[in-house]
Amino acid sequence: MINGNTEVIAHIGFPTHAFKAPMIYNPWFEKAGANVVVVPMGCQSPDYATFLRSVFTLTNIRGALITMPHKVPTTGLVDELSPTAAIAGACNAVRRGPKGQLQGDMFDGAGFVRGVLRKGLKLQGARALVVGSGGVGCAIAASLAAEGLSALAVFDVNAAAADGLAARLRQHYPQLDVLTGSTDPVGFDLVVNATPLGMNEGDAMPLDVTRLAATTFVGEVVMKTETTAFLAAAIARGCKVQVGSDMLFEQIPAYLEYFGLPSTTPEELRAVARLQY
Repeated sequence: MINGNTEVIAHIGFPTHAFKAPMIYNPWFEKAGANVVVVPMGCQSPDYATFLRSVFTLTNIRGALITMPHKVPTTGLVDELSPTAAIAGACNAVRRGPKGQLQGDMFDGAGFVRGVLRKGLKLQGARALVVGSGGVGCAIAASLAAEGLSALAVFDVNAAAADGLAARLRQHYPQLDVLTGSTDPVGFDLVVNATPLGMNEGDAMPLDVTRLAATTFVGEVVMKTETTAFLAAAIARGCKVQVGSDMLFEQIPAYLEYFGLPSTTPEELRAVARLQY
C-alpha cells in the first residue's frame, strides 16, 4: 500500500516497456514490509541531465536505478563515482550522500560475475570475450578483470568504444592481456553477449555461434526473453549458459545494501518475483 510515508526508487531509462526491476523489487518490498516502491520513469536523453537532478530534489527519494541509454552519461552527472563505475565508464545506481551529494556506482558487472561463479565457472586465469562495449559490457569487463583473468577480449561495432575500454583495463590491470578487434569465440572459456542483439525478433547473432566450443560458458545480458536465440544456439552447441535475468537477480542484493534497505538472496527474489515475458 502506497501512502504518505512511502519512499521512491526511480527506475530511469527509455523505453520502459522492457523494465523487469519493478516486478522483482516491489514484491520483495511487500514481503519484507519495507515501505518503498520502484517506479519506472521514462526519460529520453535530451532531458536526462536536468531530470536526474530534479528527481533527487524529492524529499522521499531513496535512490535511482539507471538503465539504457543513460548509464554512461550518468558518470559525468554525479558528484562522486565509485572506482568500479569509473573503470566501467558507466553507472547504474545513484543515491544521495550525507551532504546531499549524488553518489554513483555500478552493479551490472558484479551481478554477472557473481552469477557465473555460483554456476561453477573458474575465472582465475581464464580467457573471456565480451562483445559490446556499452555501459553493461564495460561493467562486466571491469568486474571480470578484477577476478584475475589471464586474457580479456573486448569488441564493439564502434571501435572507439572498445579501444577506450581496453585502455582503461590496461591502466588498472597492467598484468592482463587485453585484446580488441574480433568476435571469434575460439579459445575462450567465457563468451558474453553484452549487446542489445536479441531484444527484437530476427536480430543478428552477436558472433558466429558455429565457432563456439561445447566447453565455452556463454553469458547473456538481454532479458526480453529468458532464453534468447543466441543462448538457444549456444545450448545446442553443448555450452553451459547464464540467462540475462540472472545478472539482475544476482546484483539486486548489492543494490539493496547500497540503498540501505533489507537485503535477501537471489533465490528468494526469484521466488517472489512476478516477471512477465
